[in-house]
Amino acid sequence: MNEEARRTPRRTLDINVQVIDMMTDKPMGRISNISATGMLLITRTPTNDNALYQLRFACPKGGTHEVDCEVGVNQVWQQPAETPGMYWVGAHFIAISEQDIACLRQWIGAGDG
Repeated sequence: MNEEARRTPRRTLDINVQVIDMMTDKPMGRISNISATGMLLITRTPTNDNALYQLRFACPKGGTHEVDCEVGVNQVWQQPAETPGMYWVGAHFIAISEQDIACLRQWIGAGDG
């Protein structure tokens, strides 16, 4: 999808931000890119089509300080990645606190990470 078709700015990450499945307290994958409305994950395990997940990840908040961002997401698509055994997973945020969305917007607009 080209950038012009996106509804919100998206940030491709050049740092490793691990995503934790809050139901199992185990790593689900890492964020490839993120916006205020969703994210693209890279996972080792395929997800369930149209499933709901509760996820947690660290959101930078000024300098070296991080806050845990907790989101409810709906998996909207997935496909095998070029690396064998890896998957791209598109997730749309369906539940996020005002505090966490403010942190995300600041992070997406910043130039680091």
